[in-house]
Amino acid sequence: MASFASSATKIYCTNILSHDRFDHGKDEPYFGKVKINEKTKKNLDLKLVTNVASQLPVIVLPPDEVVKKEKKLAAWTSVRQERWEGELVVEGDLPLWLNGTYLRNGPGQWHIGNYNFRHLFDGYATLVRLHFENGRLIMGHRQIESDAYKAAKHNNKICCREFSEVPKPDNFISYIGDMAKLLSGAPLTDNANTGVVKLGDGRVVCLTETIKGSIVIDPNTLDTIGKFEFSDSLGGLIHSAHPIVTESEFWTLIPDLINPGYLVVRMEQGTNERNYIGRVSCRGGPAAGWVHSFPVTEHYIIVPEMPLRYCAQNLLKAEPTPLYKFEWHPHSKGFMHVMCKASGNIVASVEVPLFVTFHFINAYEEKDEDGRVSAVIADCCEHSADTTILDKLRLENLRSFNGEDVLPDARVGRFRIPLDGSPYGELEAALNPNEHGRGMDMCSFNPSYLGKKYRYAYACGAKRPCNFPNTLTKIDLFEKKAKNWYDEGAVPFEPFFVPRPGATEEDDGVVISMISDKNGEGYALILDGSTFEEIARAKFPYGFPYGLHGCWVPKK
Repeated sequence: MASFASSATKIYCTNILSHDRFDHGKDEPYFGKVKINEKTKKNLDLKLVTNVASQLPVIVLPPDEVVKKEKKLAAWTSVRQERWEGELVVEGDLPLWLNGTYLRNGPGQWHIGNYNFRHLFDGYATLVRLHFENGRLIMGHRQIESDAYKAAKHNNKICCREFSEVPKPDNFISYIGDMAKLLSGAPLTDNANTGVVKLGDGRVVCLTETIKGSIVIDPNTLDTIGKFEFSDSLGGLIHSAHPIVTESEFWTLIPDLINPGYLVVRMEQGTNERNYIGRVSCRGGPAAGWVHSFPVTEHYIIVPEMPLRYCAQNLLKAEPTPLYKFEWHPHSKGFMHVMCKASGNIVASVEVPLFVTFHFINAYEEKDEDGRVSAVIADCCEHSADTTILDKLRLENLRSFNGEDVLPDARVGRFRIPLDGSPYGELEAALNPNEHGRGMDMCSFNPSYLGKKYRYAYACGAKRPCNFPNTLTKIDLFEKKAKNWYDEGAVPFEPFFVPRPGATEEDDGVVISMISDKNGEGYALILDGSTFEEIARAKFPYGFPYGLHGCWVPKK
């Protein structure tokens, strides 16, 4: 068994599971019982305190040949142990106003026993916590204890249907039983490995596309508290992995896989009850289009109908198809629907050019000279209607980069949806894709501009050649320019914008990201939201697997 406690890795961090985490009367950082100032920090290597690693379960790494192949880049390897917590040494200066916790969720364990998972989206969820307080940074990570994860650990095999993985039946009878249970959703995973949101009442929920995969966690300890159970009777097996969450409400879409369409629902904060607002019926194809995310404006919900559609037959298959749980139906066309939040009435339903997107960025209402809303603008990370991006995210492809430029092109796709009854909408690039290397995904923006006209977005772009987005990019949608941060050979994770309290400028804040570097290590990176220059970084105890999405929990 590989033991993290036996490694000789030297890093500037310490276990903080003791009671002496802070000396609030001092300005200089303490590490355990040892005081470190700038002079001694350069001359002293602090070895990782190993009592956490020795007391907590260590994840067994995949076979040696896989480890050797991947050792230069930890982004596509399993996390080294189930949990860790420690303070990191910060190079540079963290803003003193940055007080709170950045939580990041994502697939962190891509194997069980000697079996290696196939797709980026399959891994068991790992939460990472970056806690900022008075210029200091404390990090922790922990596996989310979903039923799927606990069952896999107990049985040393996959026990639930993940994105591309299906449990191997013991016999034909058990296979038939699994098929029969699919209608109830029992075999589907609750592996909440996609996103994490803070509800207006303070609860923090990790999410994936299965409704059963909604799990409440403690943002301070990362403990798994339990399932987030909806108290209504709306049912459903899947929903959008990216709900729209504000201090007062929670919006999401529930695809109807039987009578193709989408239920638009709203939940008041402080409750678990979803309320039906309206329904959008699909205009094309044999099934509803995939809705991983969707945007909103001040008055409207935008429901995308993508020609990449759910496929029940593919869901039933024991081995993944090239498009996994989906099918591409270009003949069915693409559509964008606009629903009034207040009434549930559909105010526009237009045909648009074919598109493929995982993530919408933001949307806003366009007004005419008289101040009336004439159209809705919706921006997304659009993959040029190319479905091969799904297959490019197989772990085998991500781990085998040989210098060839194989990342499919992507752009900031801008939809214009007229509200004058026109049957067609527009889709074009919001800026020249060469500004960001024709790569674009994993986006964030200033949350104060949700549903409003905005100028800046932060995402992952590309410096070619590459097989995966490898830059952090600031998009200026007014000037139609981009600034790109790049560390050769590294894989940056989603850039997350945190506005400065009291700021009046849209980009006044910081951008937080995690980086997996070419040496197999990693670090937290803090960029100035305005200049997009690095202001601080902090080295991790070891390299981390690629994560997906995060949220900000401000200090109370």
